[in-house]
Amino acid sequence: PPMDWLTLVSRLLPAAATAVYKQWIPNTNFETASNWDKGRVPCANDVVHFEKNKVISVFVRSPHVLADMYLPLNGELVLASGAGFAAFDGSWDPGCDSGTTVRFADAEHRAWFAPTLWQAVSPGGELEPSGRIFSVDEERVPCHYDDVIFQPETSFRVNIDSSRRVIHLRSISLMGQELSSPEAWAGYLQGPSAPLQFHGNGSLQVTGTSCPDKSGCACGNAPDRHRICTALLEASGRQCPVLACQNPLQPLSHCCRVCGATISLDFTPDFDLQKYQDRLVQGLLSQPKYASVRMAISKVHKAQTFLGVIPRSSTPLIQIVLIDDEVGAQTSTAAEQMAADIMEDITQHGSKALGISSSKMEVATSSTFSRQEGSHALSRITVGTVFGLLFGLLLLGGIFFLYRKGKLR
Repeated sequence: PPMDWLTLVSRLLPAAATAVYKQWIPNTNFETASNWDKGRVPCANDVVHFEKNKVISVFVRSPHVLADMYLPLNGELVLASGAGFAAFDGSWDPGCDSGTTVRFADAEHRAWFAPTLWQAVSPGGELEPSGRIFSVDEERVPCHYDDVIFQPETSFRVNIDSSRRVIHLRSISLMGQELSSPEAWAGYLQGPSAPLQFHGNGSLQVTGTSCPDKSGCACGNAPDRHRICTALLEASGRQCPVLACQNPLQPLSHCCRVCGATISLDFTPDFDLQKYQDRLVQGLLSQPKYASVRMAISKVHKAQTFLGVIPRSSTPLIQIVLIDDEVGAQTSTAAEQMAADIMEDITQHGSKALGISSSKMEVATSSTFSRQEGSHALSRITVGTVFGLLFGLLLLGGIFFLYRKGKLR
C-alpha cells in the first residue's frame, strides 16, 4: 500500500533522544547594573557597600577605581585576568559626579524552582529559538536527566530549597567547566565557591546518566510543584491569565489552565518519544495552517485514586498540549484541528507503527468544549461504568437484605 506522508517523515527522522540544556539567567557579576540598588555600576566617586551578613560570590571582569568598599564577612571576589580595584585619587571623572553609596542587591531570593529564571539553550550555550515547542511549567526548570549551565565568567547565588533531599541532574557546567560525574561534582562541592553559590535545604547530585527509556522519562519535579507554581504566579502578578474559553483544560504538570487541546496517550514498549515528536513537528506543526499553534509533549504521571478520592498510585502517559496564539472568535480552532489530525493518524496506524495503545483528546476553545476519546480509552471507560453499576446494585441488594432481616432500619 502507498505510504502516507506522516509515516514517511517518521522513518526518515532519527530516533535518538537529545539532551536538554537549561541555563540559569541571573548572575551576581560586579558589572551587571541590575545587581546594584542605583541601577548602575559603581564609579570612581562611589562607596561600594556589601551587606556584612550576606554571603555572596561576585565575578569581576575589569579594573575599577572606587572611593571606598565595604566587604561582607563571608564572600569572594572572583577576578578575571586584568580585573582589580584601585583607590580613587580625586581626579575628575566625567561620568561620575554623584559620589554616593552604591549597595549590592540582595540575591538570596533567587530560587532554583522559579521557571522564569531558566532558559533552554543549545549544548554550546546559544539560546534555543522560542515559539513552536514549549514546556509545561514543571519542566521549565531542570529535570532529572537535564544538563544545567551557569554561563562562563559569571558568578551566581541560587536558593535550592526543595521538598526533596536530593535534586538529581545529568551534569552541571560552571565557569566553562562541565562536571558530568558524581566524583567531579563531589570534588567541586569541597571547594570554597560551592557554599557561596548554592544555599538552602536541598542538595544537588550529578549522575552523569541520560534518560534510559526511549519512551521518555518523567521530569521528576512533581514534589516541588507548589514551589514552581508559586514562583511563576509571583512573577506574573499572582494570578493565572484570564482565558476566553468557557471550560479551560488543566494539563498535567502545568500550573494554569489553558485554551486549546490536550491528548493523552497510553503507549507500548515500542513507543519512541523523540521519534514521535519529530513526526508531529515535521508532519503537522510545520504546516502553514498551524503556524499559530504551539505544542508541548512529554511523559507525565497521572495520579490514580480509589473511588475518585483515595490516592492509590500513578500511571505514566504521554501528554500532548496544543495551544493557539490566535485571538478573538477563532481562538484555539487551529489547535483543535491539529489535535483531530493527530487522533486520525493514531486511528490509522495504532500500536504497531506508533507504539500507541490508546488515546484520549480534550478540546477547549473560545466557543465550544468537546471531548473525544480513542477506542481503547473508551472501552476502558465502558468497562469501568459497567463495574460501577454492578457495585451499586450489589450495595443496594445488601442494604435491602439487611432491611428484610430486621438488622437495618
